[in-house]
Amino acid sequence: MVLANKLNIASQVELNRAEEKLSKQKAKQLFESGDIDKVDVGTFAGLAYVHAYLFDEVYAFAGQVRDVNLAKGNFRFAPVMYLQASLAHISAMPQQSFEQIIEKYVEMNVAHPFREGNGRATRIWLDLMLKKEIRQVIDWNAVDKAEYLSAMERSVVKDLEIKYLLKSALTDQINDRELYMKGIDVSYYYEGYSEYRVEDL
Repeated sequence: MVLANKLNIASQVELNRAEEKLSKQKAKQLFESGDIDKVDVGTFAGLAYVHAYLFDEVYAFAGQVRDVNLAKGNFRFAPVMYLQASLAHISAMPQQSFEQIIEKYVEMNVAHPFREGNGRATRIWLDLMLKKEIRQVIDWNAVDKAEYLSAMERSVVKDLEIKYLLKSALTDQINDRELYMKGIDVSYYYEGYSEYRVEDL
């Protein structure tokens, strides 16, 4: 079933293309307009701002906490009835060190607060925490898709693997426009979206 969308698209393939194009344009705008500096770093409110910014033209639920239970394969994300409490807890988690930031990121992934677009919004949120707290960001080009996805899957039980993977991809080029744009492309590629390059939009 195709998700209800503002574009009234009934084909999943068409919706994927439109969503990729529109939200990548917005990801580019987020950086170039300076709106990215308005994000409340490390809080759910900050993540909701990023999510709404990216997906507002596509989904009415952009930036809104989901009201349905979600699962991926055999893994169930946080049940709706515990979601608000979980998000308040995550917002309050410490974020002073790389380890704390990744632990917070892993918890937010388990919460999976939105109906769609969680990974893409949360990776921007993660980089903003790293930038603010330790003056580094991830060069997503240096993170293999299969390794990342399997490390994230296992991070629920043990986060050593994802910490190792992301730590080895850190860079101090925190304001590099090209690094950000390429990172958006890679982030979308992880989720199966690779029709458009941000720079071409």
